Amino acid sequence: MNVLDAKIINTQYGMETYLDFVENVEVKELHYSTEIAPFYEITIGVEYFLLKEEKYYDSRKNYFRIRMNADMSCMTLRETKTESLFAVKNEFERDATKELVGEWLIKTNAFNQVINDLIEQKKMENVQTEEHIQIVLGTIRFLDKLLKLNTEVILGANVERDPEYAH
Repeated sequence: MNVLDAKIINTQYGMETYLDFVENVEVKELHYSTEIAPFYEITIGVEYFLLKEEKYYDSRKNYFRIRMNADMSCMTLRETKTESLFAVKNEFERDATKELVGEWLIKTNAFNQVINDLIEQKKMENVQTEEHIQIVLGTIRFLDKLLKLNTEVILGANVERDPEYAH
């Protein structure tokens, strides 16, 4: 591993250290567009080490969502209800986390490998109906769009809390 493959964010709780390893990136959920919920959304987990002043560290995994409308023209980042990558951070730290996603995570080998593996899984699905074919094709287009995200799109996106979480 190269030192350039890592990203560090200073927070009030310590230094969050992110490494570009496939095992550190997880897709927890994948939602496809429906009539009731016309958007695509992926929940991504990112494992990191939290280094504290006393030289103590522990491994944590937190999550966030990338949501796109049905035609994939508008993207937002969303906090998860629990274990959010953005939670318990001040505004500066939240901005740094957004930069982490936009300037580092989407460019890592780990992120690209995880998304490419998911695309391959979708391509291998045994589809039986025209409706299922459309769902799989739409999901593949969404995943492919994730691979083509650029820093400006991420940095320009709003970070939203789930309505349940906002209370």
